[in-house]
Amino acid sequence: MARYTGPKVKLSRRVGVPIADNPKHTSKRALVYPGMHGFRGRRLRDYGLRLNEKQKVRFHYGVLERQFRRVIAAAGRAKGNTGEMLMRLLERRLDNTVRRCGLARTIWAARQMVAHGNVLVNGKKLDRPSSLVDVGDVISVRTKAQKLARESMESLAGHEVPGWIDFNPGELQAKIVALPTSDQIPFDVNPNLIVEFYR
Repeated sequence: MARYTGPKVKLSRRVGVPIADNPKHTSKRALVYPGMHGFRGRRLRDYGLRLNEKQKVRFHYGVLERQFRRVIAAAGRAKGNTGEMLMRLLERRLDNTVRRCGLARTIWAARQMVAHGNVLVNGKKLDRPSSLVDVGDVISVRTKAQKLARESMESLAGHEVPGWIDFNPGELQAKIVALPTSDQIPFDVNPNLIVEFYR
């Protein structure tokens, strides 16, 4: 399974926005003053703007380029606005849903939790981070991983679960009650620029 194993803060710095909720990523110093020589500002052209938007989304969801192209193709085949369909497909990924519930601090921790078989969907183990959740699905955590999930929830005090997920923190159980909408995405993104990048 291919995955990015390099420095994570470097990704936030490259796109200019935090891609994780860690203080490492959200501190202004990490984003604005990289290295010993500081940030050399440069103005992006049309291609650069679209590339930056695409990379921002890719890094945020922890998806590599080849997989991202498959998601773009699936969004193009779906009915409706391609940009909105793209964001809906990415939000519905199992690893992202685990992160949105606050059961893991970052997308990489959520991916590992799923890949290690610690997440159950409708009572069955599902170890594919890219699996899509549907309305009515119930997501829970296996007993052996509940301590880890509770520690993550404590470290993310004040974390808000989006409206499309009904989360019960006592039982560490989440139910998908609706499909995510573009206004429920917790970071600023223009998906139409991403679609234009691939045209």
